[in-house]
Amino acid sequence: MSQQHRTPPAEAVETDTSAPGPGTPRKLAAVLLGLTAVVVLMLCAFALPGVNGGPHEVPIGVTGPQAAARGFAEKLDGPEWDVTVYEDTAALTTAIQEREVAGGLALGTGGIDVYTATAGAPTATAALTALGNAAAEHQHVKATVHDLVPFPEDDARGAGLAAAGLPLVFGGIFPAVVLTRLFPGHAGLRTRFAGVVLFSLLAGLAVAGCLQYGTGSLAGNYWLTGLGLGLGMAALSMTFIGLEALAGFAGLGAGAAVMMLLGNPLSGLGSGPYWLPSGWSTLGQVLPPGASGSLLRSLAFFDGTGAALPALTLAAWVALGLTLLLIADRRGAKARREGNADRGVVPEPRTATA
Repeated sequence: MSQQHRTPPAEAVETDTSAPGPGTPRKLAAVLLGLTAVVVLMLCAFALPGVNGGPHEVPIGVTGPQAAARGFAEKLDGPEWDVTVYEDTAALTTAIQEREVAGGLALGTGGIDVYTATAGAPTATAALTALGNAAAEHQHVKATVHDLVPFPEDDARGAGLAAAGLPLVFGGIFPAVVLTRLFPGHAGLRTRFAGVVLFSLLAGLAVAGCLQYGTGSLAGNYWLTGLGLGLGMAALSMTFIGLEALAGFAGLGAGAAVMMLLGNPLSGLGSGPYWLPSGWSTLGQVLPPGASGSLLRSLAFFDGTGAALPALTLAAWVALGLTLLLIADRRGAKARREGNADRGVVPEPRTATA
């Protein structure tokens, strides 16, 4: 009796779905190369500013006997230092406190006085101090350092301020992501906008309180500092939700990548704005992290001197985000009307109520 081989039914045939498709190796290679490129880009973004950092056209002042001061300024003026000669020490110190220059030297026969503002530009202060010591040693006199605007005693190195850069960037990213997830689509645009405004106010005051009363890293008026920090967070968050409203999470991701890979390392929050080449420094101050850092320094250490430009920069970013939201709102309303028209939906007339 011969055995008959039966073909199993089609539904009983198991398909091996674990086997890679024909394009899987190429797709995997592209993903791996892309991730590697991102890691290298992040390394370059954070390492290059530090490696290539140094004094670049740092504005400083010189005073003393006018002939000696002018001769010293001509010798020193170049790609590293932008030197201005002042009539006397009072004019020099006033210029430092009003943020016209980052520091200065007062030449004298009995010694050299070095005037700095560490809270305004820590790394430039260190370089200027070294310059003053070298000049004093060359003239066989003593250099005396006067820090006109130091960091608070509880954080004399400014570590808290330097560490605030990346958290401030994430403080702009997180609310945009969370609010977009919780209140998606065209219907949630206004809720996302209100959420960003309220979060920025609350978070700005909370961060200012932590830095001023928790770590002792800030001085100045707490409320103004908190509002300044809130403006910086609003500039980031508003831009992010505007990009997401127009281009989805791809737009939000692109904006977040720019702020993290360019805005944060070029902000100069820890070093001050004079430690990067002029073009990169300018770009860093145009982006919200750099503008936030400059506004924070002005409000916390210089009684608001120099706050106008960074505040206007941040306000422009807020306006940009709001503009993107309005464009997305109009697009969404138009698409909804067109969708209703295609389905033949006629809006119900409003009935007057007694």
